[in-house]
Amino acid sequence: MSESLKSLRPTTARPQGRLVMLKLRSRILLDNPLGDPAEREHPVYLPAGYDDHPDRRYPLFCSLAAYTNAGPGQVAWRNHGETLPQRLDRLIDEQRLPPLIMVFPDCYTALGGNQYVNTPAMGRYADFLTEELIPAVDARFRTLATPDSRAVFGKSSGGFGALHLAMSHPGTFGAVASHAGDAGFDLVYRRDFTVACDVLARHDGNLEHFVRTFWRDRKPGGAAFHTLMTLCLAASYSPDATRPLGLALPFDLKYCRLDEAVWNRWLAFDPVQQAPACRDALAGLKGLWIDAGSRDQYFIHYGTRQLAQALSDGDVAHHFEEFDGTHSGIDWRYDHSLPWLAERLNLASAAAT
Repeated sequence: MSESLKSLRPTTARPQGRLVMLKLRSRILLDNPLGDPAEREHPVYLPAGYDDHPDRRYPLFCSLAAYTNAGPGQVAWRNHGETLPQRLDRLIDEQRLPPLIMVFPDCYTALGGNQYVNTPAMGRYADFLTEELIPAVDARFRTLATPDSRAVFGKSSGGFGALHLAMSHPGTFGAVASHAGDAGFDLVYRRDFTVACDVLARHDGNLEHFVRTFWRDRKPGGAAFHTLMTLCLAASYSPDATRPLGLALPFDLKYCRLDEAVWNRWLAFDPVQQAPACRDALAGLKGLWIDAGSRDQYFIHYGTRQLAQALSDGDVAHHFEEFDGTHSGIDWRYDHSLPWLAERLNLASAAAT
């Protein structure tokens, strides 16, 4: 075999970090209403050389998964491209990132994902992350256990979650990056409401029957997927203990007419509307990165533009980019945001101590 054929796929000899599974039984998520497990394993990335320097401490980054995914999926094998741990190995080897620890939370739910908010319909996931998981990582591993040495980031729902945690739980993270995070709810969400009405009509409007059927369907379609996502959003933004599944839909199932009162509850979570009220929390960050693709299928680029303008109007320092791309395949953006976050936190000098 020719030498050129032996190297069709790139190989590297760079130092590699390792993954450790942090098993944690959550008091906060115990007996959550969806019956999701309170005990889970959260992957934690430790950089190469972690075991060789027992006196060294490291910054902590928290990676929030997009809807449909969770921490274990973020570190799983890929048929092409890099996993996030492989990306970290490369960026650290290229000296674009200092050695750091990264946690990949498993916040998956029976509604197909998470928006990382506190809600009685799903569980107090924002509190779980800030009050249980981050302290557990600090206790188990040699982190620099201060907000100024922590960053949280994600894409899509993970990007929304990163922004939400910065606003709802200030003082936990010193820097935030949101890639195509949900923003501008009017354009992003409402187009799925008619789809949800059609799908739920096939279940006589029975939300629980739909969810049970979804998980037992060997071939759920895109319409069912978007309906499950709509229920997840409703559970996050408009919980209602008097309704099926403990959530209120922002539309009626017969006419698909908008319920303004419920919809306003959703809008209260829209970063475009929430940011001005949380100006001090955002202004206190050492770094705030937001971006979106100019061809985002969910039209998130419009909401991101609005968010950037709201931040500018409030004199909140931030970095905003609109790149040539869609909502899909945007992990490459981490090559830009993660080093930027580390620089804003001045982690290069901190990691050298």
